Amino acid sequence: MNILIEKFNTPYHSAPFNHIKNEDYLPAFRELIQQSEEELNAIVNNPEAPTFQNVIEALAYSGEQLDVVSNIFFNLNSAETSDEIQQIAQEVSPILTEYSSKISQNEALFNKIKKVYDEKEKYDLNEEQKMLLDETYKSFVRSGALLNEEDKEKLKKISMDLSLKSLQFGQNVLASTNAYFKHITNKEDLAGIPDAIIDQYAEEAKERNLEGWVVTLQYPSYIPFMTYAENRELRKELALANGKKSFDGGAYDNQNLIKELLSLKQQKAELLGYKDYADFVLEERMAKSPVKVFDFLNELLTKAKPYADKEIEELRSLAKVDGIEEMQSYDHAFYAEKLRKEKFDLNDEELKPYFPLDQVQDAVFGLAGKLFGLTFEERTDIPKYHEDVKVYEVKENGNYKSLLYVDYFPRKGKRAGAWMTSYKNQYQQNGENSRPHISIVCNFSKPTKDTPSLLTFQEVTTLFHEFGHALHGMMADTQYPTLSGTSVKWDFVELPSQFLENFCYEPEFLKTFAKHYKTGEVLPDEKIEKIEQSKNFMEGYQTLRQLGFGLLDMNYHTKVAELDNESVKEFEDKYTKATALYPINPETAMSPSFSHIFQGGYSAGYYSYKWAEVLDADAFQYFKENGIFNPEIAAKYKVLLSSGGTKDPMELYKSFRGSEPKVESLLKRAFG
Repeated sequence: MNILIEKFNTPYHSAPFNHIKNEDYLPAFRELIQQSEEELNAIVNNPEAPTFQNVIEALAYSGEQLDVVSNIFFNLNSAETSDEIQQIAQEVSPILTEYSSKISQNEALFNKIKKVYDEKEKYDLNEEQKMLLDETYKSFVRSGALLNEEDKEKLKKISMDLSLKSLQFGQNVLASTNAYFKHITNKEDLAGIPDAIIDQYAEEAKERNLEGWVVTLQYPSYIPFMTYAENRELRKELALANGKKSFDGGAYDNQNLIKELLSLKQQKAELLGYKDYADFVLEERMAKSPVKVFDFLNELLTKAKPYADKEIEELRSLAKVDGIEEMQSYDHAFYAEKLRKEKFDLNDEELKPYFPLDQVQDAVFGLAGKLFGLTFEERTDIPKYHEDVKVYEVKENGNYKSLLYVDYFPRKGKRAGAWMTSYKNQYQQNGENSRPHISIVCNFSKPTKDTPSLLTFQEVTTLFHEFGHALHGMMADTQYPTLSGTSVKWDFVELPSQFLENFCYEPEFLKTFAKHYKTGEVLPDEKIEKIEQSKNFMEGYQTLRQLGFGLLDMNYHTKVAELDNESVKEFEDKYTKATALYPINPETAMSPSFSHIFQGGYSAGYYSYKWAEVLDADAFQYFKENGIFNPEIAAKYKVLLSSGGTKDPMELYKSFRGSEPKVESLLKRAFG
């Protein structure tokens, strides 16, 4: 009996991680695809006239178990992968792509959808039902339903190739990241690095059966080294290794894959009648067009560049004291930390004892309680996929609301970064509100035998960011799974995450949880004041960095033809030149490890981080003006979170805020 086939016999039908075997996946996918195809055939072969209920609604609820198993498998491929799982992914991805192409190109099914769509005026549909009908019709058209048979086959092949190649891109980045480590045997090479980080490097060495210390390219290892190490040559060596990830001509090189992925995306766009891939993507975003995105990014670039230049000039003055005539990018974090300490007398290591992970988690849970009435209770009877994972039952006013999985520490089988995901969507059917299962995955420093996991302030904001996404998922209260939670326009999806980060800078809130893990002492007022003052520290630099990524992404997806005569490196250098604040290194490139756009869903969408910053700055300004815990505004914001993709995001935002977001809110917050 395959554990993945039926509804799970676990609390809240949670994923039965403790019973899943790798050999279960392929047979389960094949069986569940067959079951889903039978559900689709029932819709297509229904002799009754097509209606909203027997076509659109039936389709929205179909394939539930297949979705759940897909979520389990691909989430594990990111958080707890292995060679075997990666191999299965290579086999499963084309099967799933073929299945989804089969649905989207099912002519008889589309004819029924089109008939309901063409006759929508005769149905008495509510707002969510209208949105479901529009989104269903559009998704079929955008998947090739109006193409002839030959072009449908072309599109199907393109989709399968894209699926496999993007998967390969991510596997290469992970392998390239894991392949490098720096073994240090002379303690003098660690000068400047705080003891707690040195202990972490010693533990890494011990795990590898080595003497001394080991630094890796995993962020909790790499970033502190670049921030504190006085040894400039070693900083350079690490930075070069990081900048060569999947860009060294070796087995994990992604340069050709980038060209292949971009070419396939362009072919897909042209086949569907669009000028380029950005044109295709942005039709379904708040921004609507590449022109609007370029205008938005360039306007911010014009306004932020003078601030960034001024910041870098300050760093250069510091570096000159150390005899450095020309600063390089690998000097930035080191001198930025020096300047931050000089300006605000703050450094990460000094603040970390006030931010043990458990306290920060309690704080974010408490905030969700204060704003939305949520409580969190750890459950030890719910299966998990790794011993580091914890599972919480989330309740609202005593009633079950969601499950929340948290997975905080790096491991070999886990990709870098931090993300929120879901194992099961929320939806309502037959009078039952089926609640979501949400997960937060991060890469924070593990506890050692002497200290708990202590977070840098940036990691504190990271946890709040991912929890903001998690709230979007947990608060979901829609009828249909395809419109639930984070199923919103991509440039709206970062609003809840970035919004929540703002609370980390509020003294009133910080005092409730920033307490020394040994003494219980509250973070002193002067340090809280400095955190507040330092909020916009290097904001110009950070803005240009994000704009650089956003502009590179947009240029890749509007000017792909230029790659016929240029290398990835030449293209990248050309389109990041306007935002580059340091000399461009001829030996490194970030594109071959730019997973957001070549593996994740941010193709022609990286701008949305900045776009959402305008939204979050404007939304938090509303709270600031009326009290950061204001219950009436929190109630309105809760409606925005729970509505998912049931309404146009701008309309949803306006009904919360009373007006469209203003870019001035972001500029005021960033630059005063």
